[in-house]
Amino acid sequence: MNLSLFSAATGMEAQQLNLNAIANNLANVNTPGFKRSTIEFQDLLYQKPREAGADSGGGNLVATGIEMGNGSRVAATSKVFTQGQLTNTGEKLDFALQGDGFFEVQRPDGTIGYTRAGSFKLSANGEVVTTDGLPVLSGFQPVAAGTTGISVSENGEVTYQSENGNQTFRLTLVRFANPSGLESLGGNLYAETEASGIAEAGQPGEQGFANVVQGYIETSNVNIVEEMVNLIIAQRAYEVNSKSIQTSDEMLQNINQLKR
Repeated sequence: MNLSLFSAATGMEAQQLNLNAIANNLANVNTPGFKRSTIEFQDLLYQKPREAGADSGGGNLVATGIEMGNGSRVAATSKVFTQGQLTNTGEKLDFALQGDGFFEVQRPDGTIGYTRAGSFKLSANGEVVTTDGLPVLSGFQPVAAGTTGISVSENGEVTYQSENGNQTFRLTLVRFANPSGLESLGGNLYAETEASGIAEAGQPGEQGFANVVQGYIETSNVNIVEEMVNLIIAQRAYEVNSKSIQTSDEMLQNINQLKR
């Protein structure tokens, strides 16, 4: 009887984590470059009072055994790196990535972070920075005073226009063999891990790297309708597990009252 209580408790805990992931997805529905998370579940170890294939006497083997599960657990929270929609902003320093790739950002501790949120700004000294003021690498050059225009083509070719002439250079992007293995840092940043693999650099529009679209931002890939359906499913699963605990408790109560 206690097994049903503990199994249902693990189910409730797993569904609570599932609900947390769904809530985080919905909270970031308007976050540029955000990638939704999905929960992956696993069943726990089984108690086996009787093994399948055991000798039942006379040379006969048990066709099916007895297995009692111990509930479930969350095995992973995976980021889904599908393409988000592109929204036109008209800002010259807004860049959306259409395809595979990340911008490189220098974090305060000097390490490199990676982002798909291409809503960039200019610092006081002309550096291209994120909304948090972190320098954007990826080949960006400082914008000199007197620059009258900034244009970026889909292949990452950047042109700074000024009265003294034009300055042209090419952006670079990075990608990973397993982007789901990246560590989420918050602030629209990811960090490389052993699971993600080493960052592979390349130029936009070549060898499968994303195109750069100026004047647009990539919105979150969260589908509100899908998340609301997942929310209802998680709620019902939580309720069913709580009902299992209630039923087990009632059965234990009936056992305790047998003497009366």
